Amino acid sequence: MLPVSTRTFALFLAAWIALTWADGARAGLSVGADSVAVPGLSMTGVEADIAPVSGGTGVTLALTAQKADIAAMGWRKIGLDLAGRLDRDELGRWNFDGDLRLRGAAGGAWTRATVHMAADESANTLEVSIRQDSSLAQVALPMDQTSHAQITLKNLPAGWLQGLLSTVWSGRTTTGRVNADLALDVLDGGLQAGGQFALDGVGFDSPGGKLAGEKLSGSGRLGVDNQADATVIDLDAALRGGALLLGPLYADLPGHAVQLSLSARSQKGALAVRKLRLTDPDALQLEGEVDFAATGDLSVLRLDRFNARFPAAYTRYGKGLLRSMGVESLDADGDASGHLAFGPKGLESFAVQTVGLDLARGDGQFGVQGLHGAIDWNVTDDRPATKLGWRALQVQRIPNGAADASLRSTGGTLALQRPFAIPVLDGQLRVQSLAWKPAATRGDRLQTSLALTQVDMAAFCRALGWPEFRGTVGGAVPSLRYVDDRVELAGGLSLNVFDGFVDITGMSLAQPFSAAPILTGNISLRKLDLALMTSVFDFGSITGRLDGGIDDLRLVGWKPAAFKAHLLADSGGRISQKAVNNLTSVGGGGIAGGLQGTVLKIFKTFGYKRIGLSCTLKGDLCSMGGLGAAKDGYTIVEGSGLPRLTVVGHQREVDWPTLVRRLEAATQGDGPTIH
Repeated sequence: MLPVSTRTFALFLAAWIALTWADGARAGLSVGADSVAVPGLSMTGVEADIAPVSGGTGVTLALTAQKADIAAMGWRKIGLDLAGRLDRDELGRWNFDGDLRLRGAAGGAWTRATVHMAADESANTLEVSIRQDSSLAQVALPMDQTSHAQITLKNLPAGWLQGLLSTVWSGRTTTGRVNADLALDVLDGGLQAGGQFALDGVGFDSPGGKLAGEKLSGSGRLGVDNQADATVIDLDAALRGGALLLGPLYADLPGHAVQLSLSARSQKGALAVRKLRLTDPDALQLEGEVDFAATGDLSVLRLDRFNARFPAAYTRYGKGLLRSMGVESLDADGDASGHLAFGPKGLESFAVQTVGLDLARGDGQFGVQGLHGAIDWNVTDDRPATKLGWRALQVQRIPNGAADASLRSTGGTLALQRPFAIPVLDGQLRVQSLAWKPAATRGDRLQTSLALTQVDMAAFCRALGWPEFRGTVGGAVPSLRYVDDRVELAGGLSLNVFDGFVDITGMSLAQPFSAAPILTGNISLRKLDLALMTSVFDFGSITGRLDGGIDDLRLVGWKPAAFKAHLLADSGGRISQKAVNNLTSVGGGGIAGGLQGTVLKIFKTFGYKRIGLSCTLKGDLCSMGGLGAAKDGYTIVEGSGLPRLTVVGHQREVDWPTLVRRLEAATQGDGPTIH
């Protein structure tokens, strides 16, 4: 091989080829260069072998580059092997046919391709056609302006375009094929491209996983302007099928055409999308803009207009967003429209209008039928008053009747204009006041005042699937506040049940929307009729009155974590044999006073003076107690009359799951489920 300088490499090639044609030279030439550069192409470690064709016209050319950079394709430091025959036709056009092998190109592009090149000096054009299997790329460019090219792609694997895409985006293509007709200009500071494209099952993802697509198909027009500091992308497309992820927004696209247009700017990893317009005729139409930070997190979302038709809007576009909010499934029917603005500092405004919208969570925790009216809120501007109502409302399987509320946004607070009442289980929940700050992330978020009157306890039990018992629920909550991440209740609720009262006070709920909310409070029991109570729960008959309470109650994830419970019936009464056995089982004890099992069978009931039982729960351990100390334990039942009955508990500490199983066995599973 003859080594030459990089400046004369091209001259050697041209001169030798000319000599071969002119003089019929039969000698070959090997030439090398450290580097070769022409507009749009630079190579290092270059070797070229030229030899005349034996018994024919033209020359054979073999070109190898250890490293090649092709700016238009985004290829850097790839290996290149080109071998074939160069000839000149009767019109003076140069033609090259041979094989092309690239090493290390993104996506494994062109590892065993055939190539045809035609150069026409009179027309000032160079045409290149590269084919591998069913994939074809054609490039046409002026010979005096190689930085401009017309490119046609047919059935090209999307991964082969990874190098080109890397010049404008940090993500990667994974699957699918691309067809395109593009005009490309390589500039000093970047490139510009535009034209038509078609996708078939294309997939892509981003480094943070916040932007991704799968099995996307469609067609449209694309424009790209890539400069040193930023890239601008204009898109107008019709997408058919596949899935698209944009931060918390997930779209499961239908088989029919969904029109998508946008103008996006990518800079330093961040992406700003403007002039966003999506039209899915039977599901969703929207216009707006969206920004993503360099991490892929959503930073700005402004929907100037949206129209949603359910259930299609939810099944195609709403599932991902609601799952991020803890709602796994939703049944929806009806229409809704409005606008939404979420900025760098948080929620800025929203408005929704609807007529006859039905919504229901799949887990049955919430549902609304016939939602109608509007809501309009802004973080800074005052908004006109609106009315929002419903035909029926369900919360935790509790049915509520129709109601209408008048609301107005002032100074960032959405406030109730006048009190309204919600029918609930033959009673009423009256909302006296309500003030909500949607933009608040800490401090006072919501304040309301509530009054509950004459709610039927029997209907309440039926709704929850509990054994039915009579009574009413009522009470006042003069102040319910959502502060930071905690719901606090002032006042309390009073349940008139079993001819007595259950008072609930000091309630608070921390982390209400987490997987493990923390509920605390106190419960007081006053003068409950034990005969009514034990008949409902099938514990065994006990007469008399029960007092007690559950202090310092703490539930984590709706399961007891701590409390101090104490029950006392000290007015005397009768207790059945079944109730005696169940109390004995709960306390892990026995019957004192020499009373034998055979004697127990003779009597159906026994007189008692007092009954007492306590449990202090810490973690999974319950410290048991009763009326007082007894030999080897504590007294649960203090008898009265003959035969005199005394029930003693012997287990001072019982693990909570064991105690729950004992209580479930005692009531034969007919009472409310205790976790």
